[in-house]
Amino acid sequence: MFFSDSRKRYYLSRGDVNHQLSSYTRLGFELDGYEWPSVEHYYQGMKFEDAELRESIRATDHPDKAKKLADANKGQIRQDWPQVREVMMTRGVYIKCRTHEAVAAELLATGDQQIVESSQYDYFWGCGRDGRGNNAFGKVLMAVRDKLREEQSNN
Repeated sequence: MFFSDSRKRYYLSRGDVNHQLSSYTRLGFELDGYEWPSVEHYYQGMKFEDAELRESIRATDHPDKAKKLADANKGQIRQDWPQVREVMMTRGVYIKCRTHEAVAAELLATGDQQIVESSQYDYFWGCGRDGRGNNAFGKVLMAVRDKLREEQSNN
């Protein structure tokens, strides 16, 4: 689900497998020496230092399965995860945009709109039911959009 509104906001769902800007979209990219099927696969895999578990997550056939496998192993999540999770999401989104020109173009086409991840249940990555969530995924997309603009202006 995604839409724009008159208040200069662009809404999308991180879990929408059909939206190019979603972390669940199966648009693969190479990062850290591996081919990742989606940003969500990369994000979930990076939660762990255990190479076998990370590979199991990377090899799942759907982003939902990658998330479920990570959730099932939450006792093994790396200690610094709260400090690096936004960096990992940003890296995945940025490399996806650099790998797929159409994704970068769609992100740039949002102009100066505030991008809002419309999850009603996620108050960290999304806006939450009452709109007072952190919207970290929207902030990641806007930061990547700014970086892409900067790179365009330098060329």
